[in-house]
Amino acid sequence: MPKQRVLRPAQLKGPDGALAPVVKLRHLDQWFVGALALAVFAWLAFTLATNQNIRWSEVAGYLFFPKIISGIWVTLMISVVATVLGLLLGILLAVMRLAHNPVLNWLATLYIWFFRGTPVLVQLIFWYNLAFLFPHLVVKIPFTTIGYMWDTNDVMTGFTSALLGLGLNLAAYFAETVRAGIQAVDTGQSEAALALGMTNGKRMRKIVLPQALRIIIPPTGNEFISMLKTTSLVYVVAGNDLMTNASQIYKQNNLIMELLIVASIWYMVMTAIATFFQSKLEAKFGADAVRLVRRPGFIQRLFLRVGSNAESSAPQPAHVREDVTTMGKEMS
Repeated sequence: MPKQRVLRPAQLKGPDGALAPVVKLRHLDQWFVGALALAVFAWLAFTLATNQNIRWSEVAGYLFFPKIISGIWVTLMISVVATVLGLLLGILLAVMRLAHNPVLNWLATLYIWFFRGTPVLVQLIFWYNLAFLFPHLVVKIPFTTIGYMWDTNDVMTGFTSALLGLGLNLAAYFAETVRAGIQAVDTGQSEAALALGMTNGKRMRKIVLPQALRIIIPPTGNEFISMLKTTSLVYVVAGNDLMTNASQIYKQNNLIMELLIVASIWYMVMTAIATFFQSKLEAKFGADAVRLVRRPGFIQRLFLRVGSNAESSAPQPAHVREDVTTMGKEMS
């Protein structure tokens, strides 16, 4: 079969058969808008860099200040633990939302409505001041005196309040993400699992959730990036995070703008790192990655090559050879 020649854009033929050159359009309006946006950005950057009220030497001095670095680690710890807590609880809430039990469905719906309907700041302050409602936290065996009791103020520290407030709030959003991922799995998978005699719990663990994770995991990166910035609200409960430590420093030396710039720089650095790993997650677990066919390894290619050589060297019946010859003539 002769190989077709692919014409380049400059070799396309016109109606008369002659080669017609392709002239690339010049979008002057796009160049103008781009230049205007770049000029505005350069002006803002220059104005900020040359502002006499900002002491850039102090910004550089506090960039790696020990208290700032310790706040970064606390911010990362709160973000990771709250995201894991929210994801685990979100999976449970999503399963409850999809359950046939109306009580479980109603409870999950009520939880999601409450935590999505109230501000995160209010939830943080509520958990931090839980001692007004329950001065002591008691865990004991019912109808006995065997158990433990803690002072609520000792338990609900700024760090604990941050974990509960952010984790429980994030679970309400993860529940909808997980529910969408579960519903995206083909119903034929669930029907096949039920036909094999699997229980609903085993079907969810073995069949549905592993497939739904390909849809759930990439948005988890977005929620984690959002959590990194949401932790700045923890300063109202003195959670010793980055924003809390920065605010404590500028309350002492009155370098408000300088410390805010330091905190912003570190938030942008953490966001950039999280965005990089999020792109890796999307490349591995994204919807497009599911459709990709994995390339066989060296051993697999070796066996495939041996098998194809064996098939080609095997004698073929006469009618097969005639069909192949006829097909080759038609294609040529």
